[in-house]
Amino acid sequence: MTIHNFDFDLTMLHLGTKWAFTTRRVNHDDVAGLDAAVALGVAGDLVLCEITEINQHQKIQLSSGRASTSYLGDKVVLCIGDRYAPDQFEGAARITADGADLLAGGGVVGTMEHAHARMAEPTKLRPIGLLTDRSGEVINIARYGLPVAEIPDHVTVIGVFGASMNAGKTTAAVSLAHGLSRAGFSVAGIKATGTGAFGDFNAFEDAGVSAMDFTDAGMPTTYRMPMDRVEQGFETLVGTAAANGADIVVVEIADGVFQQETQEILAGSTIRDRLDAILFATPDALGAVGGTKVLADHGLRPFAMSGKLTQSPLAMMEAKIATGIPQLSREDLCTPAAVMAVARGILRKPKSHNAQEPVLVEKMTAA
Repeated sequence: MTIHNFDFDLTMLHLGTKWAFTTRRVNHDDVAGLDAAVALGVAGDLVLCEITEINQHQKIQLSSGRASTSYLGDKVVLCIGDRYAPDQFEGAARITADGADLLAGGGVVGTMEHAHARMAEPTKLRPIGLLTDRSGEVINIARYGLPVAEIPDHVTVIGVFGASMNAGKTTAAVSLAHGLSRAGFSVAGIKATGTGAFGDFNAFEDAGVSAMDFTDAGMPTTYRMPMDRVEQGFETLVGTAAANGADIVVVEIADGVFQQETQEILAGSTIRDRLDAILFATPDALGAVGGTKVLADHGLRPFAMSGKLTQSPLAMMEAKIATGIPQLSREDLCTPAAVMAVARGILRKPKSHNAQEPVLVEKMTAA
């Protein structure tokens, strides 16, 4: 099949178009044309779209880190991608010239397959063309991923998992990173799986720790990505954080323990193998019991629990009686003494450590 490029106003693309968060690593100077064969686009390909109908997502998260209110006729550069969000949309990395759906405000476009009952229809888009470089090759964000980096042995890697979407994982992960930083460690925050968006990224930076996510590894989302690709992204992100000086890396894993990639990670992966400990976030006591049972089935036990559960003293009491696992609220996680009281035993000895007491190494795998 012959694919034809067509002329367009490069100046307008650069000055009059909104570039979404998922495209933030792209060098705009690489763009030289458009390919009208949008139906051939695959996950990660950049596509110029026009907003034709504003529904669920009324704003676009820009590559600059702020949200921009959308208007009919806006031109936006997005990434084709899949999405998994039980509380919002599931969608496929598939578009046609007839139209496409905005699956996530961070800049993921595809075709909506399933939606939560409270969701409005997705915002509608008209794909105009796939962005191409000077050789006519379609530009995919994979080309802008960080170079491969290995994780050194001295770095502690703590995974934050949750019972479900909106269990309080991000708050738990960010608070843990903040508390460990206050304890004198050099800490980085990583979002290893999920859908490209700046909320979690910005939350880590607001907590005073450097942040990266899978978009830095060249993926708009990790849903339906091969596990070896997700594992490679994890290795690169944590390795890069370590190279930048991190002693401890807090890694958030998106959605719940039944999500496809999360199940694969827990069942057996290089990600699971490199985690020194797990913090588990849950919305309630039943989620605490069920979630820890799932982890136990994989030979794992969290060193502590957090999440929305900790907003209720009664729920915390129920979970404590049922599981025997320590529970840390957001305030606890942010407090060096409280977080170190339960985390000290799972930390590796860093190269540079300013805290007052030595740290030890302990396996997270249950005996």
